[in-house]
Amino acid sequence: MVAINSLPEEIENFRDRAWRREVELRVEDAGDGEKLIEAVGFCAAMTDARRPGPSLYIAVCGRRDAHMPRNVQKDPESSLTWTIKDEVMQRGRVYYAKLAKGRATFIAPHLISHFNAVWGVARRKESEMLSADARAVLKVLRREWEMATGDLRQESGVAERVRFTRAMDELQRTFKVVPGEAVYEPWFTYIWTLAEGRFSQELLKKVKREDALREIARAFLDGAGMTLRGELAKVTGLSRVDAGLGNRALVEEGYAERLEVGVYRKIGV
Repeated sequence: MVAINSLPEEIENFRDRAWRREVELRVEDAGDGEKLIEAVGFCAAMTDARRPGPSLYIAVCGRRDAHMPRNVQKDPESSLTWTIKDEVMQRGRVYYAKLAKGRATFIAPHLISHFNAVWGVARRKESEMLSADARAVLKVLRREWEMATGDLRQESGVAERVRFTRAMDELQRTFKVVPGEAVYEPWFTYIWTLAEGRFSQELLKKVKREDALREIARAFLDGAGMTLRGELAKVTGLSRVDAGLGNRALVEEGYAERLEVGVYRKIGV
């Protein structure tokens, strides 16, 4: 039996529609971006055709073969994507942060609790699971609620840029902190805020880990139609074991069929 390592054209066409990889469906403003994120459940911000999964940048381009140019500052599609990303982030209707493996990702509100169930850290476990630098930054933000990058570095005592960046990546990955706004004048900086301040209800909701894996897998399969081996893990940052647990739960439910090891297709697609 020949292993399945590429997608049938009908599945690519299905993804074109679901992920807005068509000119007629392309994302043109923040409202369109939010609708895309709500529809697909979660998507990357700036990835191109070289990485699998839904992407705001690809949806702005409106084509499946979109490639990010080297000189993004002079590229109108890259610039528009960046502008939309900033506006969506500031509006705060969907979740945005660097998540697993440092990937800038949008999450629809109905899936925030599921992602948090997999990657979040409970407050009672912060002392053992977060680094000292991350805890120092978090302590300041819990007191001040929001703060620009430079001020936060100074107030937290984590002044070294590399250490601060590592701490912020850790806090974003564990659903503690999100960038609330990008400010460009007089110089570029992020305004950081607490994730629980924007999405308190979603982050308070308790979801079992196995349910979270299933629903994350469902959201991806709804837009993908079919998944190749390792694809869900690459898109989400899940381990292959966890991705497999999510996909197999969909098979047991009758929502998907297993074509071979690691390859699943949504029933009816």
